Amino acid sequence: MTGLVGKFSLSANFKTAMLIRISLIVAILAALGAGVVNFVVVKNKIGALTDDRNTQRADKITAQTDLASTKKELTKTQGDLKQTQTELTDANAARDKALATAAAQTTRADDLSDKLTKATQERDDAQNSLAAYKATGKSPEDIGNLVTSLKNTQDALNVANGEKMVLLRTVTRLTNELAKYEGEDPTVKLRADLKGKVLVVDPKWDFVVLNIGDNEGVIQDGELLVSRDGKLVAKVIVRTVEKDRSIANIVPGWKLGEVFEGDEVVPAHPAS
Repeated sequence: MTGLVGKFSLSANFKTAMLIRISLIVAILAALGAGVVNFVVVKNKIGALTDDRNTQRADKITAQTDLASTKKELTKTQGDLKQTQTELTDANAARDKALATAAAQTTRADDLSDKLTKATQERDDAQNSLAAYKATGKSPEDIGNLVTSLKNTQDALNVANGEKMVLLRTVTRLTNELAKYEGEDPTVKLRADLKGKVLVVDPKWDFVVLNIGDNEGVIQDGELLVSRDGKLVAKVIVRTVEKDRSIANIVPGWKLGEVFEGDEVVPAHPAS
């Protein structure tokens, strides 16, 4: 009985040991299976990462190649642009020069045309004068004498006109003085075409200096109207007459505005 118990005990221990071994083997096999599975998964992931890295590396190389090509094209484009700008600047300069040359040529052509027209007119006048000269039947000496005589006559006429103006001014002045003495209208009459301007104004003493005098026919006590832009400003009466200017006082009650240098004056009582 004791032997059976011992056998049974040994058999149970053996079974237990076998179960433990089997469990260990199963665990080892399971671990090996899990390791295999993990290895396969990791291997696949490594392969995928390697492929992705290779793809990124290829893309990077492609991008770098494209960037280098783009930079090269950009450099070439910038060079072409710079050359184009230089050519455009040269073209503009050439155009401006051509325009300036054309303008100068046009001006020269116009000047030559004017000179040609003037020369043609002078030629025609000379031909007409020559024809007229030939038609007179006079000699050059006779023509010269006529020209001299005409000049002398013109000079004499100018002298006579000057003397006439002096006499007229004298007659006017004497007539005005005689009218005063005989009790007639004492108003001094001045030349109807007399015109002048105010040179100086003294607002304190109300007198002005005019740019007309005895040479223009101004007579003492003659009255003139002062105007600006067609509007009457004042009336003045001449007190002093010099050769080429005169001094006049502003008539009280006739100062309608301020008198300024440059205002125009005309006779208040023009001679008929």
